[in-house]
Amino acid sequence: MNTESTVPRRTTVGVPRESAAGERRVALVPKVVEKLRSRGVEIVVEAGAGLGALIPDELYTAAGATIGDPWSADAVVKVAPPTAEEVGRLRPGTTLIGFLAPLTAAETIASLKAAGVQAFAMEAIPRISRAQSMDALSSQGNVAGYKAVLLAAEKSTRFFPMLTTAAGTVKPATALVLGVGVAGLQALATAKRLGARTTGYDVRPEVADQVRSLGAQWLDLGIEAVGEGGYARELTEDERAEQQKRLEEAITGFDIVITTANVPGRKAPTLVTATAVQGMRPGSVVVDLAGESGGNCELTEPGETVVKHDVTIASPLNLPATMPEHASELYSRNVSALLELMLKDDDGAVALAPDWKDEVLAKSCVTRDVADATVNGGDA
Repeated sequence: MNTESTVPRRTTVGVPRESAAGERRVALVPKVVEKLRSRGVEIVVEAGAGLGALIPDELYTAAGATIGDPWSADAVVKVAPPTAEEVGRLRPGTTLIGFLAPLTAAETIASLKAAGVQAFAMEAIPRISRAQSMDALSSQGNVAGYKAVLLAAEKSTRFFPMLTTAAGTVKPATALVLGVGVAGLQALATAKRLGARTTGYDVRPEVADQVRSLGAQWLDLGIEAVGEGGYARELTEDERAEQQKRLEEAITGFDIVITTANVPGRKAPTLVTATAVQGMRPGSVVVDLAGESGGNCELTEPGETVVKHDVTIASPLNLPATMPEHASELYSRNVSALLELMLKDDDGAVALAPDWKDEVLAKSCVTRDVADATVNGGDA
């Protein structure tokens, strides 16, 4: 008689330590580890994975995680795309979740496919109401927009708020945010809290009401570019030329300009020309959040802070990593929500069983196992 235990094997999720330079975030925080453990999932965390976010290993073990090798787990969750060496550590059939840059990192996606890894890109999650809890672009955009304003305030030679003192009254700074998605709206809200007079601009006219709801003015240039999935479409050459002409005139009246405009998979549009910078008052500041895709300012040097025409131009890369505690907490919830969508009860345990008829999973999966896709009725 067989007396061996019949307890079903638990699904395991691995959390590696991020290896990208300057990346301090971690894909899962202890609170979320506890939540996944309650679902019957085993969590394996690489030693030191949370140190960049000031989370010691002891907090992970207290939450029920095991400190060990995360790369042999059924699913591996990351923040930054894996290196070639890390892809080589993934077993065929492993599920990988993280920011994978599917539109710009073709070599990484190809290597994951060749390795037999089923990869889900957080930036490919459709921006629909049902997927809001998984929208990592939005959660991290909030962090970037907030930090961009603090950076602008630190670099500025002027106060943000109006000050009335015995020595006289100081006028409030004027701040223009170009591109009012999640990061832009957070930048407007933060600048307003600091006391600046705020204005927002976007080629999508439907966001004007959101800008005004934050107490900011709307800069109407008369150019619209409504696209799909919550993004702006790329402007035509004539539209771009007219936009730049009108923006050049407007930008020179602001002390602070923060740019957040990106078109997925393409070079960032140029919004702040060299001529516009030259026309700004000495001591003004431009913070360009699109540096990783080329920058919105013509004089941007990605990853650097430079002074041109007495105007400071800062183009920080990966701002969310500079606030790793809250950025990790938000990202961890996004990852957990996506994982929960894949988990299915299986004979007293839970298994990773993505339903390819689910729009969120189908669109966020950038490499898929052909056999599994056929069984689930999807296209490989």
